[in-house]
Amino acid sequence: MPDFLLNALLAGLALALVAGPLGSFVVWRRMAYFGDTLSHAALLGVALGLMLDISPTLTVTVGCVLLAVLLVTLQQRQPLASDTLLGILAHSTLSLGLVALSFMHDVRIDLMSYLFGDLLAVSHTDLAWIIGGSALVLALLAWLWRPLLAITVHEELARVEGLPVAAIRLALMLLIAVVIAVAMKIVGVLLITSLLIIPAAAAQRHARTPEQMAVGASLLGLLAVCCGLALSWYQDTPAGPSIVVSAAALFLASFALPKRSG
Repeated sequence: MPDFLLNALLAGLALALVAGPLGSFVVWRRMAYFGDTLSHAALLGVALGLMLDISPTLTVTVGCVLLAVLLVTLQQRQPLASDTLLGILAHSTLSLGLVALSFMHDVRIDLMSYLFGDLLAVSHTDLAWIIGGSALVLALLAWLWRPLLAITVHEELARVEGLPVAAIRLALMLLIAVVIAVAMKIVGVLLITSLLIIPAAAAQRHARTPEQMAVGASLLGLLAVCCGLALSWYQDTPAGPSIVVSAAALFLASFALPKRSG
């Protein structure tokens, strides 16, 4: 197997492994629009990285984390609905990133690779970022699993039981921000949320417990990565969109199986 294909496979599998349980919480808590907002903000992080001459992955990670903190702060201080705040932040950060990129005439970048991903161009450094970030998020998810489930099922009851609901909710947003930052290289800022949501939604139909759904979403994500890379290799299609198309095909195929009750 060529080195670039092996790097792509390992990066995709690492991301799919952590996107399963994290995407399950995105589906349960109906946070898809939050993921879109962070993915749009990622382009601003890319622009800042190029302007400051530092790694765009680092600036995207920091930018997404700061945006998550800003969103939580605004939700607590402003009487606006969450979807309104998300809409304002999503389009503002995306537009600001595009404006910043337009001023950098002496910097040539492949904007399409950031928008739609360039998995086959993952370097050893990128792979280290992706595996390290995925491992960190997976470990924190395992540690916070029970509190996250508690606030997802019933926030008021979790608050009565003494859980720090606001801190746990912020932790979940920060984990999503880290995954979106490291996934940008794989599927692009416009397709990241799809990889989080589609496998989890497909697994939800056939899972009886939260743990079954998380594991099923990871397995479907792993399968989507393998199928998408195979499609890209043999048919010369873009790798990131091919993975999302494969995930969508698996989601449609899940309707052919009887839904499990319970």
